[in-house]
Amino acid sequence: MMQNPHDANDQIAQLRAEIAAAAARMIAQDGADYGTAKRKAARQILGDAQANAQRGLLPDDAQVEQEVRQYQALFHGDTQPARLHRLRTIALEVMEKLADFHPFLTGAVLNGTAGEHDDICLQVFAESAKEVQIYLLNHGVNIEISETDHFKGARHDPVETASFMWGKEGVHVELYEADDLRGAKKQRNGERLMRADIAALRTLIETGNEPE
Repeated sequence: MMQNPHDANDQIAQLRAEIAAAAARMIAQDGADYGTAKRKAARQILGDAQANAQRGLLPDDAQVEQEVRQYQALFHGDTQPARLHRLRTIALEVMEKLADFHPFLTGAVLNGTAGEHDDICLQVFAESAKEVQIYLLNHGVNIEISETDHFKGARHDPVETASFMWGKEGVHVELYEADDLRGAKKQRNGERLMRADIAALRTLIETGNEPE
């Protein structure tokens, strides 16, 4: 007997929801990144073979983010808002220090899902990565250098990322070229705010309104 297409679609939607919820728990509890959490959750729910064969079942980041938001509200509703406010306040301090390099806040601290395992993620834009690194070192900041995927996708080379501690919180500053600033100013992915500059973050802190 052929399966009803509606039943098949419902089953797929249910599996995606289960994977999204499991991935959200890993992100909130362990600080896993979205890609790793989704793949691990899929293996747990589907098994290794099925997960590898059915990659199309993976939920998108927006669905997982919504599950993280719900998890935080349910299990950390009494502590997460204060944690988020602290991270945003520290992010603003760092951004003001880096104001000459057009800093933007991204990630969980911007979208409001940040919890105990999250760090602050910034993007800056300068004539060279060395310029920012030297600036930080001259101001007594001990940095470690790694690489992060370019926000424009895999067709672009990864960017150097300076990581350091500020106010006992981890900060990761992605060092983009000045020419990338124009693309970064395309602020929205559909209707979702992807980056916040100093003024936008200050408004966010003052009003408490979450980005849409």
